[in-house]
Amino acid sequence: MATFKAIRIDKADKGTTAALTQFDDAELMDGDVTVRVEWSTLNYKDGLALTGKAPVVRRFPMIAGIDFAGTVEQSSHPDWKAGDKVVCNGWGIGETHLGAYAEKARVKGDWLVRLPDGISARDAMAIGTAGYTAMLSVLALEDHGVTPKSGPIVVTGAAGGVGSVATAVLSKLGYHVIASTGRQAEAAYLKGLGAAEVIDRSELTGPVKPLAKERWAGGVDSVGSTTLANMLSMTKYGGAVTACGLAAGMDLPSSVAPFILRGVCLIGIDSVMCPIEGRKRAWSRLASDLDKAKLADITHEIGLDEAISYGPKILAGEVRGRIVVKIV
Repeated sequence: MATFKAIRIDKADKGTTAALTQFDDAELMDGDVTVRVEWSTLNYKDGLALTGKAPVVRRFPMIAGIDFAGTVEQSSHPDWKAGDKVVCNGWGIGETHLGAYAEKARVKGDWLVRLPDGISARDAMAIGTAGYTAMLSVLALEDHGVTPKSGPIVVTGAAGGVGSVATAVLSKLGYHVIASTGRQAEAAYLKGLGAAEVIDRSELTGPVKPLAKERWAGGVDSVGSTTLANMLSMTKYGGAVTACGLAAGMDLPSSVAPFILRGVCLIGIDSVMCPIEGRKRAWSRLASDLDKAKLADITHEIGLDEAISYGPKILAGEVRGRIVVKIV
C-alpha cells in the first residue's frame, strides 16, 4: 500500500494535534523489519502523547503508540522472516521513532521479541508495556529474594494497567496482595484478580514519616511521589519496592531511613530500553504466570478511530485495566 491509516501527531502553535489520517509509505523511518501491525494498546504514556499534556513526542510528524504486535511482512534482519509473529515495546517508538497506531511499522529487528506460544497478538497487547513492566517488577522482587513467605506485597494504582497485571500475576504466584486504589468501587474487580486486601490510596498519601509501622515485604509502585515514599517507610526489614511510574509526580519526598535502618531496596524498572534478554525472560514468564481468563477480564477493546478520545480518559484515571486497540 502506498499509504496506510495512522494516528499522526503534529506540532501546533500551541502544543500538538492528533488526527487519524493517511500516512505515506515513503515517510517511514529506517529499519530492517517491516511489520503489519494488527493490535496496539493504550498506556499512560500514550495518553500523554495523544493529548500533548507532556513532551513525550520528540520529533514531528510522529505516529503515536509505544506498543504493537503483528506479523512480519519484510525483513533483511537474520532473525526474522515474513510471517513471523512479533511484539515490540518501547525503544522510543511513538516518541522518537514512528510508532504503533498505524497499519504498518518499520523498526530494527533487534527491538522485536517473538510472540511466545500461547500468546496471541491481541493477548500481547492486552498485556502491553503496562503488563510487561509489571512482570519486570515481579522478576525484580524475586531476584531480590522476596517470596510469598516473606510477607504481603502492596500494589499501588492497582486498578490501572500495571497494577492490574501485577495483582493477577503476584496472586497466581502465591503472594498475599494488598491492592491500593483511589477507586473503591473497583474493590470487587481487584479481589477478582486475586487481591487479598484492598486499601484506599489515602493510607499512602498522608505526611511521610522517616519510618512507619512495617506492613509489607515489598511493593510494586506506578504512582511515585508521596505514595512511593510512604510505601518505603512501611516496608519490612530487608524488603524491596519497585518503581515504574509517576502518575502522582516525579518527586520522592522520602528520607534515607528505610535504606540505612531497615535495609530496604528501591529498584527502578525501565521498560523502554530494557535489554533484549530481560524482555524475553519477562514475556516467557507472562506466558506461564498470567491467567488468560483474568487477562480477558481486565481488557476492553476499541478501534483505532477511538484511540484519540481515550487519551484524556487514561490521564484522568477513568480507565480500568487494559485497553487493546484493533488496528486491522
